[in-house]
Amino acid sequence: MTAGTTAGVADASVLVPTATATRRSRALPAPVRALRPAALGLAALVLLAGLWELVKLVVPDEGWSIGELRVLPRTTDLAMPHVTDMLARLGDPLTAQPGADPLWLAVLRAGGTSLRIAAVSWVIGVVVGFLLALLMTRFRVARSAVLPLVVLSQTVPLIALAPLVKGWGSKLELGFTWEPWMSVAVIASYLAFFPVAVGALRGLTSPDTLHRELFAGYAASWSQELVRLRLPASVPHLLPALRLAATSAVLGVVVAEVSTGMPGGIGRMILEFANFASSDPAKPWAPIFGAVLLGLVASGAVALLGTALRRYRRAEVTA
Repeated sequence: MTAGTTAGVADASVLVPTATATRRSRALPAPVRALRPAALGLAALVLLAGLWELVKLVVPDEGWSIGELRVLPRTTDLAMPHVTDMLARLGDPLTAQPGADPLWLAVLRAGGTSLRIAAVSWVIGVVVGFLLALLMTRFRVARSAVLPLVVLSQTVPLIALAPLVKGWGSKLELGFTWEPWMSVAVIASYLAFFPVAVGALRGLTSPDTLHRELFAGYAASWSQELVRLRLPASVPHLLPALRLAATSAVLGVVVAEVSTGMPGGIGRMILEFANFASSDPAKPWAPIFGAVLLGLVASGAVALLGTALRRYRRAEVTA
């Protein structure tokens, strides 16, 4: 047997199990394949909870320090409550007053308020980001001028812009009252537009030169090329950008609520519950869990768009 034959046999031995595993995964029922991401996410949460408890078990109560540098945090029940205590606190009343709502219900209500604002900020960010991507795709001069500014915009701290936007909004005369939540939505859209602008630009410029020359040979207009070539080609780049924009919108809303002091949202609840860290250490973690849930819900809702665009997701890329 020659060396080439031996190499071919070795390659075949590697490829066969891979192909077999692929066929086995495709042979799973559709409901099982649909539930696999949820099962993996649940397993990750269980692993994270186990790691949390392991750190509490292994690390001393005062943490680990090297000289004056603290390497690991304190693991007391005040600093790191047990997972079971945090989950049990969700079912307890929000306050000691009779008839008070359970904590989980208060977190859900605050999360619903923040989620609605995040949806508005996501729409604003998507529209602005996509329009900028269209402008940079159509004109090379605009790309050279606008793209550095788009990247530079993300170096400005969001917490520094929040008071300015709130002050500007209160001075606008648009024929209606500028509500505090509108300032929060505008501030959050500042984070949401960036991944859309960059992802859409990558997608709109992804078609090969051969395909663009084919459209030019048929004397197609730029709008026809955009609709029939560039937009379908941009879907694998655009969908991850939309998911990232959704989570960025949630993050922006939480930060903006803290910065502007808008009541009723999950960000304000995080700030208020932090005052109970010493008397009720499990309570401040409830709105943090709520913020995490908001990010997952927002990302999952945007991921549903992929089902309608399945035919264009042949090679979806990461954001």
